[in-house]
Amino acid sequence: MAHPTEAELGSAEELGVQLVRLIRLIHRAKSQMGKKGPDGIEQSAYAILFHLVQDGPQRTGRLAESLHSEISTISRQSNALVQHGLVARQADPDDGRACLLAPTAEGQRIFQEARDQRTRWLAEVLADWSEADRRALNDLFARLNTDIETRTPNLTELTCSPQAEGGHE
Repeated sequence: MAHPTEAELGSAEELGVQLVRLIRLIHRAKSQMGKKGPDGIEQSAYAILFHLVQDGPQRTGRLAESLHSEISTISRQSNALVQHGLVARQADPDDGRACLLAPTAEGQRIFQEARDQRTRWLAEVLADWSEADRRALNDLFARLNTDIETRTPNLTELTCSPQAEGGHE
């Protein structure tokens, strides 16, 4: 792989700054909008519900892997979702000893309400943008996400590189 040019590094640095800014703004917006649903469920537990609605019933281990979380954390959060009737346990058809977590009808309703709220908010944010700009943003975000998915860095390579050891940052 060729070394990036100074211009490419400058663009990447600016993108990094803007992505960090975006993540902070999203976190702030999420906390201000609050969560829909029963009290006593951690905000992060809704990520489990999202994955189950989007990807179908799953084992706890697969959810932990997808969410980059510990199995114990996923178990605790999914137990709260089960207790509130948003997720149900069902037998795994491939292994009767194991169980899958699946969204209930109420869980799907809560998920859809949250998605609708997010969609309305984003439509409001982009209301002054032209259709061409909205389409371009969606296309570029999709491309960025795909490229990030296919080029996830190997963390051991990043931490063992001479530049990382030199303390530049």
